Amino acid sequence: MKLQRRGEVCRAAMQLLRDNKIDFLVGGAYALAEYTRINRDTKDFDLFLRPKDVGPALAMWRQAGYAADYTFTHWLAKIQSGQVYIDIIFRSGNGLGPVDDVWFEYAREATIFGLEVKIVPPEELIWQKAYIMERERFDGADVAHMLSACAPNLDWNRLVKRFDTDWRVLWSHLILFGFIFPSKRHLIPSKLMKEFATRGMREQTEPAPVDPVCNGTLLSRIQYESDLRDHLDARLIGRSAMTADELKRWVEAGSELARRHKP
Repeated sequence: MKLQRRGEVCRAAMQLLRDNKIDFLVGGAYALAEYTRINRDTKDFDLFLRPKDVGPALAMWRQAGYAADYTFTHWLAKIQSGQVYIDIIFRSGNGLGPVDDVWFEYAREATIFGLEVKIVPPEELIWQKAYIMERERFDGADVAHMLSACAPNLDWNRLVKRFDTDWRVLWSHLILFGFIFPSKRHLIPSKLMKEFATRGMREQTEPAPVDPVCNGTLLSRIQYESDLRDHLDARLIGRSAMTADELKRWVEAGSELARRHKP
């Protein structure tokens, strides 16, 4: 009954978006299941919208009787009907990776809760999950399973372009993939692995950057807080969409979550 109720609410919420001509993509566990056939018993249902569409969508849902509001103004909103919650994601929690037109251009199709919908492309799903390295949550296994299922058909050029100067984040997952699935190492393009290795060796011989920056805060919101005494926070040097106030609230929420998970 609970699953049926969740399906009804999620289907109705998506139909409202369609009726109001607001583009959306299904992501999270449901998109992961479409690509990897790994089904998780999850209560989460993630919809991805362009940032500019979130405000109108929330107003639409509120008018339809849902509780709907921003949870974190830089990346996440939620809607609720009874005990069913839906996450509305328009950027990553670290303030990177906004949902843009490219997500929709390369979206795949699937049937979710009886509706023919578009799901997040595999490249963007990997991009979004690759940065999640929290103490209480690490999405590296999801990345590895996506690579296992989708590597032969990935648009590697687009994927590398998504990471841009953060190419080491992608490289780290590709290295781990070869450890996790030794018999599938060949699925990762050798040319790309050589390119990353060359980049890494080249950087080793270059002078260190003058300004000490900690990029670890883009991977975990609290595990690198102690390093900010003598390093610049990568989230506050123009890369992330977060304001100082949004960052403060994001870190406070992470600290509370970590306390709840502390053994």
